[in-house]
This record gives sequence, C-alpha cells and structure tokens, in this order.
Amino acid sequence: MTAITQNPIPPSVDPDLLAAFQDVATATISDCLDRMPVLSGLRPFHREGQLIGTAFTVQVRAGDNLAIHQALETARRGDVIVVDGGGDLSRALVGDIMKAIAESRGIAGFVIDGAVRDTGAFAASDFPCYARAATPRGPFKAGPGASNLPVCIGGWTVNPGDVVVGDADGVVTFPPRIAPTLIEAVRAQAVREAEVLGLIRSGRYDGRYARPANG
Repeated sequence: MTAITQNPIPPSVDPDLLAAFQDVATATISDCLDRMPVLSGLRPFHREGQLIGTAFTVQVRAGDNLAIHQALETARRGDVIVVDGGGDLSRALVGDIMKAIAESRGIAGFVIDGAVRDTGAFAASDFPCYARAATPRGPFKAGPGASNLPVCIGGWTVNPGDVVVGDADGVVTFPPRIAPTLIEAVRAQAVREAEVLGLIRSGRYDGRYARPANG
C-alpha cells in the first residue's frame, strides 16, 4: 500500500455565506463569473436537491479510492469530497457503502471526476453525488493519492476551501473571498431575468435579453 499525502485542511466556509447561495442556480452563478467556473461533464446521480459546502479536494490514481476512504476519516460536516479521478471510467470510485459512511459523518456530497456504482441507491437518495458515468466494476485500494491540493476537473481548477454549489445542471465552484461581490451580481441577474420573463408572459418582450451575452 502506498502512502496518502494529507495536506492541511482549509477553513470551512462561513455558514452564513453558504446560506446566501442556498437555492441559487448554478447557471446564474456561472453567468455572473463569465461562464467560467463549471466542472464540465459531470451529472447528478442523486434523486434531487442542491449541493452546497466547502471543497475537500482529493487526487487519486485512476480507479483507486484509498485516498477517498482516508478523506472520509478527516473531512468535516459540511465538506464536499471533490475527487480528481482523471476522468477514468474503468472502475467506480464510490458506491453505496461510501455513501453511507459520508452521510453518517455529515459530508455534504460527492463530486467525482470518474465513475460511481450502486446508482440505484444514489437515485433513491437526496445525498448529492455528481460523476461522469457508472460502472459495476470496483476500485483498487492501494494508492497513491493526496488530499487538500488544487485539482483540475472538467478543465476547471478547484482549490481546497472553495465554495461548491451543485444542482440539476451540474457543479460550479468559486473562492469564498469573491462571494460577497458574486451574490450581489447573482441577485441583480435574478431581478433582470424575472423582468424579462414578465415581459415575455405579457407579450411585450422585444428581444433585448438576447443582445447581451446571456443564454
């Protein structure tokens, strides 16, 4: 068995800050950050519900989940286990057992750049889990791996301690230091979109929303 490098755990994101992003759509967050902070290619495997918490990042060898097991021993309530599995789909990195462990310890959810299994258990649960695909094939447990270091998932770098938000569309992350400015932009965007929807429903929409860079 190869040792796992465990770097210092970053501070948890302020619960009041996280609460400000409760029920905020990932699409709106992405739009307000130049459509950049998206972990492309991941989809939800759970039944429903928002993911929100502090990034506890993990890097693993393809198809090996030893570092994830160790992360579950040290992660805090409200942390999101964000796993850089290199996009490998040959073996599942988490399944029902690890889901049960995570839930029992108050982990906020899984974000897996790789595959999962026991998808029926995730589909019947509101415990958030995002991944690329599913396979019944189980993982190695030999390492190496590391935790709480910058990882790249879907072309986006996630740093330990980042805010993680997920919904039916996918997952976005951002550093907590920009949250106060970001939430103001998000609220302004929500007002603008509500105005546009009102114009559409009243038959007065003139196409103005299509002119700026909005989707």
